[in-house]
Amino acid sequence: MSRSARRRQSPPGPLTRKRAGARRGRPAPLILLCVLAAVATGCGIRATSVPVDAGAAPSRVGCVLPDGHESPQADGARSLVRVYLVCGSRVSPVEREVRMPQGRSSAQRLPVARKLLEELKRQPRTTEGAAGFTTAVPDDLTVEPGADGDPDEALRLNRPPDELPSFALAQLVCTYADTAAADADDGVVLGGPAGSPSDGGDGGEEEAAGETKAPLKRYECGAGLRTRPEAAETAGTEV
Repeated sequence: MSRSARRRQSPPGPLTRKRAGARRGRPAPLILLCVLAAVATGCGIRATSVPVDAGAAPSRVGCVLPDGHESPQADGARSLVRVYLVCGSRVSPVEREVRMPQGRSSAQRLPVARKLLEELKRQPRTTEGAAGFTTAVPDDLTVEPGADGDPDEALRLNRPPDELPSFALAQLVCTYADTAAADADDGVVLGGPAGSPSDGGDGGEEEAAGETKAPLKRYECGAGLRTRPEAAETAGTEV
């Protein structure tokens, strides 16, 4: 066998293997360079301007009636009243044209309270619903005058106020405030049913009167109640 043939068949030397390994190892720096370039320029990967896990999109409901909405106009037989409805996480006012008793005397307290309650139980009108308004006041809720011994400004519901949905109670308080249904300082005094005939017993004062009365509470429609209606459950002060 010739010397040139033996040279072709002989195994590669250390230097030859080192050079071959260097050639095979060249892609690693190229990959690293591409990764670094991807961070800076994208390296062919299109970046997005939308952050991942950004949370829910903000609501477009603004709790405001559209600009094209025609505001109601009061006339001789009807009055503009402010009714508070639920919108988002608060209660907000809308104006309605309603046939209301005139004046703010104690004689008008119950008629006004009943008329406003009717409006609160009514489903929102088309424009109100489109703007995100709704109502939480139960359809079967009724209001009666105060019982014997109650303050003049007291109104009694057919269920204790504390048992109403908190948003419904906030609606009621804020709608009644600044009307004949409120007291002189725009507070609203509400209680549950006046009571039922007692079943007999050891002769307490309430039993002697033949009835037991649910306690009364006075509520005010402040900013805290309008923006956090859930606070209505603890907002009242016992009378």
